[in-house]
Amino acid sequence: MTGNRSLILNGRMKRNVLSKALLVLALAPLAFGCRQDMHDQPRFEPLEANPFFTDDRASRPLLPGTIPRGHLKLDTHLYFGKVDGALVTTFPFPVTEAVLKRGRERYDIYCSPCHGYLGYGDGMIVKRGFKAPPSLHSERLRNEPVGHLYDVITNGLGAMYDYADRIKPRDRWAIVAYIKTLQFSQHVPFEELPEENRQRLVEEVE
Repeated sequence: MTGNRSLILNGRMKRNVLSKALLVLALAPLAFGCRQDMHDQPRFEPLEANPFFTDDRASRPLLPGTIPRGHLKLDTHLYFGKVDGALVTTFPFPVTEAVLKRGRERYDIYCSPCHGYLGYGDGMIVKRGFKAPPSLHSERLRNEPVGHLYDVITNGLGAMYDYADRIKPRDRWAIVAYIKTLQFSQHVPFEELPEENRQRLVEEVE
């Protein structure tokens, strides 16, 4: 009797396991079908074919004259450093103390590694063996219009790559303002120095 009871219990257990396995198999297509619906949503992918349009493309071409928001750039003075194709000699907005502070901050981040903190072309990467850029205090660069400096920051020149995608236009102008301040600080006419500084220079010469 005990052996028969064990056989009966084993048979019931096997039937229960088999029933559960069949239930899982029956429900599996429903689960996979739901997952597939989420992966393959009822929308057109970029560049996917679409017979609704005559060119069979789901992606529609932009209308002529379409300009992304914020990219109109009608102010050529601000965005390109030029007016009527010529490099400008003035700034597109007033140069205030706040602008100079911003310019120094941006210069120290983006320019000093090559040009050095004072603009003499002795930055850290130059000390590590890279080619030195020209000194910002050379007569040529001191006489260049501010539009030239802005254009170089925007488009690059020689070994210097462009910073158009790294530095916003107003920050580029702030850097230019700070560079002009650096240049002036190293070439201030004697008569424009404060009295105490002039006296100190006279004493050093004597």
